[in-house]
Amino acid sequence: MSLYVYEQGPESAPTIVFLHGGGGGGWMWQPQIEALTDFHMLAPDLPEHGQSTNIKPFSINASVEHVAELIRTRAHRGKAHVVGLSEGAQITVALLALHPELIDHAIISSALVRPIPGANLMSPGLIAASVKWFVEPFKKVDWWIRLNMKYSAGIPEKYYSQFKKDFQGITGSSFTNIMVENQGFRLPKGLAQVTAPTLVVAGKKEYGVMRQSVRDIASAIPGAKGFLVAHSR
Repeated sequence: MSLYVYEQGPESAPTIVFLHGGGGGGWMWQPQIEALTDFHMLAPDLPEHGQSTNIKPFSINASVEHVAELIRTRAHRGKAHVVGLSEGAQITVALLALHPELIDHAIISSALVRPIPGANLMSPGLIAASVKWFVEPFKKVDWWIRLNMKYSAGIPEKYYSQFKKDFQGITGSSFTNIMVENQGFRLPKGLAQVTAPTLVVAGKKEYGVMRQSVRDIASAIPGAKGFLVAHSR
């Protein structure tokens, strides 16, 4: 099965592929899509997300192959600029290692490649139980959904309807798959062979392991640039 993909842009323009974070969907890239009208853009919903929930289970390696096929078949000239956030950034890292020939340039934002202290205490069973305790009872409670949207994801109010739909679609199984893959991802082999110009970023106020991950990824990819970014309004 193929991923659901939002597509926009001129037929002759270079392609950008946007990969969203865990629990989100391609809709989260709407501001960028609206601004970058000179490009052909593809924003898929990753497996077990959004309108691709029927493609399961979620895994980073399987997602890489879906994205690779998307680039081969729908990106112009069979190559794309790839932009990934969080779990989408981890997929971008793995895509660079496994299919570097498909990537023209890459932007990797907040890709975790180190263990978070204490995360090993969160077994798959406990992760699934947390959904049962803290998500299932609140799926129809607007103030709770908005609280998660604002403080957990930092998503603006105008995207509430899309966020609510995705929030209500979370299951114990899908959330467990997403979290296990996210927490277990490490630097893959093959990055030393990458030739695509690559930018690696994270916020200055993110967890220390995330800031260290920027350095790890930038050091592993020849010529890559790594930066910590301060938030400004």
